[in-house]
Amino acid sequence: MAIHIRRREFIAALGGATAAWPIAARAQQPSKIYRIGFLAGDPGIPAQPSGRAFLDGLREGGFIEGKNIVIERRFSEGRLNRYSELVEELVRLQVDVLVTSANEATLAAKRANTKLPVVMMNVTDPLGYGIVASLAHPEGNITGFVQDDSAEIAAKRMQLLKDAIPYVAQLAILMDPDLQDQQAQWQQLERAALSLNVRLRQLVARQPSELEAGFAALTRDRPDAVFVINNPINFVHRRLITELAAKSRLPTMAALREFTEAGALMSYGSVRVESFRRAGIYVGKILLGAKPADLPVEQPTRYEFVINLKTARSLDLKIARDLLLIADEVIE
Repeated sequence: MAIHIRRREFIAALGGATAAWPIAARAQQPSKIYRIGFLAGDPGIPAQPSGRAFLDGLREGGFIEGKNIVIERRFSEGRLNRYSELVEELVRLQVDVLVTSANEATLAAKRANTKLPVVMMNVTDPLGYGIVASLAHPEGNITGFVQDDSAEIAAKRMQLLKDAIPYVAQLAILMDPDLQDQQAQWQQLERAALSLNVRLRQLVARQPSELEAGFAALTRDRPDAVFVINNPINFVHRRLITELAAKSRLPTMAALREFTEAGALMSYGSVRVESFRRAGIYVGKILLGAKPADLPVEQPTRYEFVINLKTARSLDLKIARDLLLIADEVIE
């Protein structure tokens, strides 16, 4: 009898161990850790709402930083000549997906001639630059999200500025004329200016060091306001730009709310946070097996108009109530 009991206990113990073994084995086998390359201009992005939105998008696909993904972040700090070097560095790290923010970062990834999947953000005219074959069917290894800076949007920004400050007759356009998309936007603004009876002049800044000298030169032929065309240099140094404009007592219109939060008078453009969140979702889909060629390039669906009333008061500007009512946000 004692032998029979011991045998039954042995069989029961063996059965329990057999059932438990696959669980223990699975626990010992680490799940795959994916590596994501993230290339942008502004090193402050991780702490910004857009940086957090990117992580939210990844989380929707089940990917969490520090758990099953590692994000290798690199920033050019507005220096356009650094993008190629940083792309090469991320390729050497054998990242599974590369995320690029801005035309120059995406073009550097394109020139790298790699099959590495790329999700682009904040890119204007990807067809004109030859980044993708079409928006609906990108074909190659790059897909992502367009920042809309069409003629209609440029005209809308100028009209809003004119509505806020009716006396604007001369406008300085802060831009880098060496960049193809900046020239295209300049031409769009020229057409809009004709209908609004506004004269334009270029305020050129190819390097951050040229910003202060450029604003200092405005005092000799003073415009009524400054219109900031978005590019990596301007975005990274948006706080300096708004400080220089405030010192010169010049109202500024920009494309993105981040400029208005930094002190610009107003901004009108697509919702940057949304493109970062959607980029995170696209990265998740690619990690789960989707091909960039099968993911259409998306265009903005939402735009926001933001007014900084604190800046308006500092410039002794009274913004019409009708304009304040149509604003998506008024910063007090």
